[in-house]
Amino acid sequence: MLRSHLPIFAGIMTEKILILDFGSQYTQLIARAVREANVYCEIQPYHKPVHFEESLKGIILSGSPFSVNDENAPVVDVAAMNAKLPVLGVCYGAQLTAKLYGGRVEKSDKREYGRAFMIRQKEDSLLAGVSDRSQVWMSHSDSIKELPAGFEVLAVTDSIPVAAFRKTESGHPLYGFQFHPEVYHSTEGKTLIKNFLYTTCGCQGDWTPAHFISETVAELKKKIGDKKVIMALSGGVDSTVAATLISKAVGKNLFGIFVDNGVLRKDEFQQVLETYKVLDLNVRGVDAREHFYTKLAGKTDPEEKRKIIGKTFIEVFDHEAHQLTDISFLGQGTIYPDVIESVSVHGPSQTIKSHHNVGGLPDTMKLDLVEPLRFLFKDEVRRVGLELGIPHDLLFRHPFPGPGLAIRILGEVTEEKVTLLQNADAIYVNGLKQFGLYDKVWQAGTILLPVKSVGVMGDERTYEYTVALRAVTSVDGMTADWAHLPYEFLAHISNEIINNVKGINRVVYDISSKPPATIEWE
Repeated sequence: MLRSHLPIFAGIMTEKILILDFGSQYTQLIARAVREANVYCEIQPYHKPVHFEESLKGIILSGSPFSVNDENAPVVDVAAMNAKLPVLGVCYGAQLTAKLYGGRVEKSDKREYGRAFMIRQKEDSLLAGVSDRSQVWMSHSDSIKELPAGFEVLAVTDSIPVAAFRKTESGHPLYGFQFHPEVYHSTEGKTLIKNFLYTTCGCQGDWTPAHFISETVAELKKKIGDKKVIMALSGGVDSTVAATLISKAVGKNLFGIFVDNGVLRKDEFQQVLETYKVLDLNVRGVDAREHFYTKLAGKTDPEEKRKIIGKTFIEVFDHEAHQLTDISFLGQGTIYPDVIESVSVHGPSQTIKSHHNVGGLPDTMKLDLVEPLRFLFKDEVRRVGLELGIPHDLLFRHPFPGPGLAIRILGEVTEEKVTLLQNADAIYVNGLKQFGLYDKVWQAGTILLPVKSVGVMGDERTYEYTVALRAVTSVDGMTADWAHLPYEFLAHISNEIINNVKGINRVVYDISSKPPATIEWE
């Protein structure tokens, strides 16, 4: 069984901002904006008690899908928090603050959603460097109709009387924004957040990759000592960065296992092992392709294929782990969004992403978890990876599904189909790089369809497979639009695939967005 997570970050932070989550879809964006300003922050559900340790410099109250006037609306004691620290309420957080202090919050005459312009009414350090008429993003059905005594308006919009406000009474600053400064469409929102962090809360901005690495390695050395760590590596960003950090702390006492499950990209197994060698990671490569193909034989249901790959991986990992002795820790590349998504605002979630955690390990493996990236977002992981000297191509390659090409082969997975797809996909991805398009799309991949069609090559009639090319643009993968790749590029790739991959005679391009479609086909 896996024991509780190690407090790897204990003692690292010299300053911290706490974000109380009321269930807003934008809460993670607030955290990312704070981190981008080189200030460490954590998100916690609103109902958990706040620990006012010395490092805590301020509190941000998030938005929420609730109305403050709902019977079961989430509530916190804003006054008690503000008695100790500066507080900033965003949207719901601002409305809650106004209501708790005696203000009036009511349904808007019309729901305000989308772009608006914040018009400054008073000077304040929070608004320093921001235009008198600044574009902001609104998303609310309630409005603050009347501020409580002891508060004043800082800004309005053309349609609401209170867009930003502050408490005028003495004590720690208390602010509220009716809009969302954290989203892209609030053009000077990051400036507002930085003003709150640096001017209002007095943060110094010491959350940098170099600082994170030095402090984390020191903590890992302290916690692990001379004991041994085992870790499953995937060749992806998270596991590679996590392994490199652990290796810096314990050296050859990290035992990495990289399994070829038969559904990796073309030549990926060898390429990743070479990268690990350059990084001086102690990693064993395991060729388990035939074992996985045997398990997948005859299986066509996407979910069944996923489960088989997950279960078979655990079997292989367990077998390899038992070749080692005296292992005390299990390393993982868990990152902050995985941690956040596993906890609901209204209590623990029942579902944790299985592909981010080595779940289902046998009870005989009594290990402590060590997760050095547990409090980092993906973009921060990449920044740390660059600081560690990990190759750019590995850090910035497109997301790749845990079950690999198995869910890009619609229907049964066979070695023949995997080879076809690997060759076609390599032509597509390499072409994106050669044409300078790779970094302009969020994710790209090739899908092998379970249909054959008639074609003509020279004087011969063919009856071969069809592949679909997929490329999307996105910020976080939650929504995505199909990438508008140039026709000339698509024509070139189609010709390259058909001429060089025997068994494929037709190429199509997927122009579906998410929603309603998903990025992957299975």
